[in-house]
Amino acid sequence: MSLPYPIIQLKKGKERSLIQKHPWVFSGAIAKEPATLSNGDIVQVHSEKGEYLATGHFQRGTISVRCLDFHENVLDDTFFRKKIRKSLKLRAHLSFPSKETNSFRLIHGEGDGMPGLIADVYGNTVVLQSYTLGMQSIKSFLAQLILEEMPYVDAVFDKSGETMAKHGHEKSENIFLAKRENYIPDDIVVEHGIKLSVDFIHGQKTGFFLDQRDNRQLLKQYSKNKTVLNTFSYTGGFSLASLQGGATEVHSVDSSARAIEGLEFNIKANQFQGKHQSSTSDVMSYLRQLNMQYDIIILDPPAFAKHLNQVSNAMIGYRNLNTEGLKHVKPGGLLFTFSCSQAVDKELFRKIIFQSAIQAQREVKIIHQLTQPADHPVSIYHPEAEYLKGLVLFVE
Repeated sequence: MSLPYPIIQLKKGKERSLIQKHPWVFSGAIAKEPATLSNGDIVQVHSEKGEYLATGHFQRGTISVRCLDFHENVLDDTFFRKKIRKSLKLRAHLSFPSKETNSFRLIHGEGDGMPGLIADVYGNTVVLQSYTLGMQSIKSFLAQLILEEMPYVDAVFDKSGETMAKHGHEKSENIFLAKRENYIPDDIVVEHGIKLSVDFIHGQKTGFFLDQRDNRQLLKQYSKNKTVLNTFSYTGGFSLASLQGGATEVHSVDSSARAIEGLEFNIKANQFQGKHQSSTSDVMSYLRQLNMQYDIIILDPPAFAKHLNQVSNAMIGYRNLNTEGLKHVKPGGLLFTFSCSQAVDKELFRKIIFQSAIQAQREVKIIHQLTQPADHPVSIYHPEAEYLKGLVLFVE
């Protein structure tokens, strides 16, 4: 079959990763490319011998092609509709949406065979974030397909301005791409029965951190009659799970006044019995001035290292944070600690926690090893997508 896309030819021996269906083509693997190529163009990738390997979006940079197909399909309406239906089928197997949980990830980039795109569902609204020009150029088309395939969704909002700018592109405007008539966004969504107000227009990421859903449930199981400190709390996901689980007192800390305002709203919306106190503060300063201990502490910081050249500084940051956290866990208590830095792998993260335990002079056991939930799938061909790492530590 002859595809209507310009051809990129690889150097000899560079086809192996694509034969193994890894979705990235690095710039150093390319032997020839048309001089007229623009960022976002659809291209086909051929081996040095001229054999078809994959089709994807071209972009100048370290990763030159992000592959969407390995079977010589035309990337048309039918192709993308099938992609969305596959994603929906997986989420249906996971019981999303449900009465108890109507917020979930619909499309997780490479994990769903759509590199360059994130799509999260919050009740009757889907929020898109693209980070390649290829996906950004077809966002309106994808929004219409989503509405056609998801009758319970009434609008698709594009929040790609931040992600596009972070990946070196011109910042775009965040806008609604498609809306049904009389659309009113759901004021409250639910996660395991917890009511959440999600500000998908102004909030971080797509509005909430859906990737911690399963880990919040685990925390809930340990929270009965416990005192809990939730740092980097954002709008209170872990705090709410602790209170739902029967925690007697929960303290939440975040440097963002807007996040704390959202947290306070969510606390009132759920009317849990345990006491809650919030603080707008830098977490490290808060921990260093703290003169009490908790049964459970959660450390869920933002990514300290987005690139490999930031790993050394990130290691210091994670080590200092976890050392302070361990100092304030009661004997027999738990520390839930996380890293969402892709550049810090699981083994390195463990090494950092080992160093923190030594510095804090605490005996520590790993009782759980955590990652992202099933609606953030990791393709077996693309292990880099497993970005979230977490440990639950028993602190003696």
